[in-house]
Formats: sequence, structure tokens, C-alpha cells
Amino acid sequence: MDKSKEPSEAFPYQPPTDEIRAKFKHIFELGGPLPGRFCKIFFDKLIALIFLALSIPVFLLLKFAFLIEGWLIPENSGPMFFYYNAVSAGQIVPKYKIRLIKMKYIDPAGASHGDWRAYSAEWSNESRTHIGRFVKAFYLDELPQFYSVLKGDMSLVGPRPLAVIHYDRDLAQGNVTRKLLKGGLLGLGHINKGTSELGNPIYEYEYVDQYLKRSSFSLLCLDLWIIWRGMLVISKGGGH
Repeated sequence: MDKSKEPSEAFPYQPPTDEIRAKFKHIFELGGPLPGRFCKIFFDKLIALIFLALSIPVFLLLKFAFLIEGWLIPENSGPMFFYYNAVSAGQIVPKYKIRLIKMKYIDPAGASHGDWRAYSAEWSNESRTHIGRFVKAFYLDELPQFYSVLKGDMSLVGPRPLAVIHYDRDLAQGNVTRKLLKGGLLGLGHINKGTSELGNPIYEYEYVDQYLKRSSFSLLCLDLWIIWRGMLVISKGGGH
């Protein structure tokens, strides 16, 4: 792996400002993962189970499309699912996704160890398969993460889990939210995707603050609002 091509900062989050450190001082003083909340955990597992069941036809159709494209364009063939190691509540977990790119752009040595860098060509449009472009546009590559939610590795709502390399950099630049909460499919920051606000860490701190202050049911209501906002983003088909 060419170290000179690695990103120099945690993608895409900025370091906490002095204002964030002052306003959320109590969050920076926390030592480790926060305890789960009953309503949130119950809702996570229920919805994950339902969506996994509903996703079965989608997975079957995508698998068929993968096979057809691989038959017509051999260089685009390969497995549909993959994972790389990410961090959720300070713990390394597998982050499952649907493959978007051609196998020739994947480093097999890194992939065997769950290294995100093996798949970093995902951000280059020319590396993607035809099905991969469609899958990414509607965020379908994230569907396998409902399995992670069902397992308890992730939550429906929380700070987006970062690959280990990016988590380490994000932690080094001063952000602490991802060592406190499970990574989410959606988050207060993530619903700003496509705007200049994506990467502003204040949204992650606001969510942790609400996690600490709200009752279990009230926190679920906030999660439902974030999920609704996230669905609006997804419906626009703006994944990239």
C-alpha cells in the first residue's frame, strides 16, 4: 500500500473547535462507551430484523444483476459482499457493505485483514461497476449494516462508524464521540450529506449531549426524526 497516497486527515470530520470543547466539556470528560438505552436498543433490533427480511428480494435482484454484469464484463465479476474493520463505541467491528468497485482495484492482502485502504478506490468513479454506481446512488451498499445493528455492533442512529485508520486520526485530532456511542446508519451529521455542513463535528456532540439528557423514550423520538430526515436524503438518490 502506497503510504504517500493515504489521506492526511480523518475523513471527512474536522477537529473540535474551542467553542465545541467549551460547550460540551462534560462530553470530553467521559471515559468510555455510554450505557445502552432500552427503547433505542429494542427499536434498533426490531427495525433491523424487519429491514433485513424486506431486503432479501433486493439482495437477490442485486445478486442476479451482479452475475449478469460479471458474465458480460468479466473484470466486473466477483463477490457481492465485503467488509472492512471500523470502530463503533471504541470497539473494532466488521462494517459490511455491498461491493461497488471492480476487483482489480481491491488490494487482496489488505482485504484479507479488513483494511479499509484495500477498498479506498471506491471514491474513484472509474473504478465502479455499472451496478456499483446504481447501488451507491441510493445508498444500497449500506443495507448489510442492518445485520450489524441486529448483532448489536451498530445502531440505527449514531455517529457514522469510521474505518480504523480514520478513527485513529479523528481521535488524534480531538474528537471523542465515536468512542462513546455505537456507530449508526444515520446520524445528525450524516443527514447533512451533500452540504458544506458534512464533516462539522458539532452535530455529533449535540447528539451525545441529547443522549445524556433525554429519557429513553424521548431519545427514541429524536432518533425517529433523524431517520425521517435521513430517508429524505436517501430518496434524492444523491449517493456518491
